[in-house]
Amino acid sequence: MSTENEGNAVPPAPSAPPVPVASPAASPQGPVPDGAPTAQLPPVPPGTPEQGPAQAAPAHENPTDAHQPPAGYPGPAPDGSWPPPATPAYGDVGSGGSGTVWGASYQQPAPKPRSGRGGLVAAVLVAALVAGGLGGGLGYTLAKDNDNNGSTTVSASDSSASQVKRAPGTIANVAARALPSTVTIEAESTSGEGGTGTGFVFDKQGHIVTNNHVVAEAVDGGKLTATFPNGKKYDAEIVGHAQGYDVAVIKLKNAPSDLNPLALGDSDKVAVGDETIAIGAPFGLSNTVTTGIISAKNRPVASSDGSSSSKASYMSALQTDASINPGNSGGPLLNASGSVIGINSAIQSTGSGGFGSGQSGSIGLGFAIPINQAKYVAQQLIKTGKPVYAKIGASVSLEESTDGAKITDQGAAGAAAVESGGPADKAGLKPGDVITKLDDNVIDSGPTLIGEIWTHKPGDKVAITYTRGGQEHTVDLTLGSRAGDS
Repeated sequence: MSTENEGNAVPPAPSAPPVPVASPAASPQGPVPDGAPTAQLPPVPPGTPEQGPAQAAPAHENPTDAHQPPAGYPGPAPDGSWPPPATPAYGDVGSGGSGTVWGASYQQPAPKPRSGRGGLVAAVLVAALVAGGLGGGLGYTLAKDNDNNGSTTVSASDSSASQVKRAPGTIANVAARALPSTVTIEAESTSGEGGTGTGFVFDKQGHIVTNNHVVAEAVDGGKLTATFPNGKKYDAEIVGHAQGYDVAVIKLKNAPSDLNPLALGDSDKVAVGDETIAIGAPFGLSNTVTTGIISAKNRPVASSDGSSSSKASYMSALQTDASINPGNSGGPLLNASGSVIGINSAIQSTGSGGFGSGQSGSIGLGFAIPINQAKYVAQQLIKTGKPVYAKIGASVSLEESTDGAKITDQGAAGAAAVESGGPADKAGLKPGDVITKLDDNVIDSGPTLIGEIWTHKPGDKVAITYTRGGQEHTVDLTLGSRAGDS
């Protein structure tokens, strides 16, 4: 089974991505406040967690109050509350199709692999080590022969090598400062199933931020551990988790007193082309650092592990070409100054790979939850243990579309499509209306609308542009709120 929601095909992305407000120039990031932590989306074909990644596409339940599953999928219309009554399973990618998958698919814990995958990975790694050893032996023999022929080489002394300094702002310097504040998370269910993901230190009290799908196996009485790069391992417990946002917070038991929270940046100020650095445990290889740039902003993405009980997660994501693979989920996406600008969560891939295990690897399309959104979610989880979602109080179709988010004729389980007295009702929206913009962002589908709404907080005022009878209208609407995932 897949715990890190890695093999789910996501609906093909609409032809025209949402149009975000012009990205301001990046600005320096400040330190973390003391004591506190510091999406168009069409439906997706059914699949299984072991089938590989899914396509980039928007995603989740309606932040409105009702949701309708994509065409071809069973279930009632969405009801705007989380989770949607019926969420599509995410498609077949293991067979070579493209799809969007969780950025860090789970992998069986190395000490006791519970599937062919774990054993195969170990075998491949061992083979590589053996080959490396052989190469080393041959290298030594050749060098020895060359010495006999009078060849002379000069090597730098260990002392001089150890004195090399990496200037501030270099990738090496940023990695050296950030790595000590990242952890490799192992989650195991009561039945012994589980996988590996990543997380980072959020505050000095021992709170670690990661993805919901990283810790999902351990939610009901399972086991969680967090291991730092220096080898120190701590048992941990789940403080709160948000399925829709795909964010979770865990807390270290007996946390050390010298924790250094990573500084949180401002994801609203990120610009396309900004440098990025990702840290994680791809395929179980802890403390791996990769680099790239911000390839796009406000990219609607829907992710799921494809299981029958799984609900999709929606985000208006930061897209990066930094290499992200199964195991990177939950890890920090940093800017050039080392501040966290996102949480690595999903990848898009064109086929199977990953040591022949059916898992797909990076093709340069990774997606991260913007840190401004993740910070708000994490703070709510620490405060109450439950996520709080913004909503408009209307059910929208999740069918593939490029025309907008259509308010359905009926909500889930026979409920009204527009919640009586809710934000949409007060703004005069009715069933059949097609929402085409939220503020300046183009809305091409229901999932895209959800992702955009969830980048806001309850109480925020937004401008909704919609069409009715061929006429375009714009109204101001104050977002409502809903606590919890159910």
